[in-house]
Amino acid sequence: MKVPADHSQLEAKLANVLSSYASRSDTSAVQFALASPIHDWKWEWVPLMSLQQYFIASTTKLFVTAIVMQLCHEQELELDTAAGRYLEPSIMAGIHTLRGLDSSDRITVRQLLSHTSGIADYFEQRRADGRSQFQDALKEDFAWSFEDVLRITKQQLKPKFAPSSPGKAFYSDTNYQILGALIESVTGGTFEEAVQKRVIGPLGLTGTYPFTAQTLGRYTEVAPMLYGKVPVTIPKAMASVRADGGIVSTARDCLTFLQAFMNGAMFPVSYTHQLQLEWRRIFPPLEYGMGIMRFALPRYFSPLRPAPPMVGHSGASGAVLFYVPDLDLYISGTVNQIKKRSLSYNVLVRLVFACQDSWRRTRR
Repeated sequence: MKVPADHSQLEAKLANVLSSYASRSDTSAVQFALASPIHDWKWEWVPLMSLQQYFIASTTKLFVTAIVMQLCHEQELELDTAAGRYLEPSIMAGIHTLRGLDSSDRITVRQLLSHTSGIADYFEQRRADGRSQFQDALKEDFAWSFEDVLRITKQQLKPKFAPSSPGKAFYSDTNYQILGALIESVTGGTFEEAVQKRVIGPLGLTGTYPFTAQTLGRYTEVAPMLYGKVPVTIPKAMASVRADGGIVSTARDCLTFLQAFMNGAMFPVSYTHQLQLEWRRIFPPLEYGMGIMRFALPRYFSPLRPAPPMVGHSGASGAVLFYVPDLDLYISGTVNQIKKRSLSYNVLVRLVFACQDSWRRTRR
């Protein structure tokens, strides 16, 4: 008879770490869920005051990736086919003109997924006046449409490089807005319907839903995001980001989703390997594969011990969702902090080190 491992000391240490962050004035409704199948262990830290759902922001992109890979498996999409083949001609027309060369009609689905299209980022890239959509929304909440995304990208911003320039990637939310439109074109429904039918429903994610103009009234039910120490009220903006960052969820649901994503429950597991074949730097120490992010902390950030690479995604809301292959460890959670983007990664690393230390002692 197998005796269950005693994880009480580890869980006490994890709880201590998370309590210290939850007590800070620059975090909100901190919650985390962790699991390690190889250690037959799953644990949650969700204080009563943190039971609220939260915005997962760009972690939404993993949901998009899952749906795209499903459509590829169903032979409804091909990664190396021009995205324009699946879309209304006006969508891609003029989306990428650099130094007089228009590459719009040759941008592929793969390039959109991997941020190698070179397409400008409508959300955080600064326009000629020095402002960005993101900063404008923080100052005064407003809504925008997919047509606005295309207009800003085509008329007010410049592409960063030619599509698939060797070794280059540029993180652009426009890529995923286009992928959302592509999903709608192929499935014949809305992006939100595809998320419900293909991800939320099959996985039983009862605490997860896409935030839209129809759910604006639920904004106060979602955990508040902070910008520094100041609460942010941007319901119209959060209803506008859609495929690039509009899903509301919980730490538990996201953990379930990530495990399904990594183990082949939603699409063939061979695709999961393809997503990670080539990594390109976006903003150090983050790298991007195809529809998935890698957090690989350089040794000089942690000179006394290496941090194992982690794959998954994060969001500007302070949400993190990562798998640590070296430890067979899944981590999901949020600190709900927009301004201090390193904060969620600091928590992530401390949790990983705690698990690593505990399991090393167990093996002795």
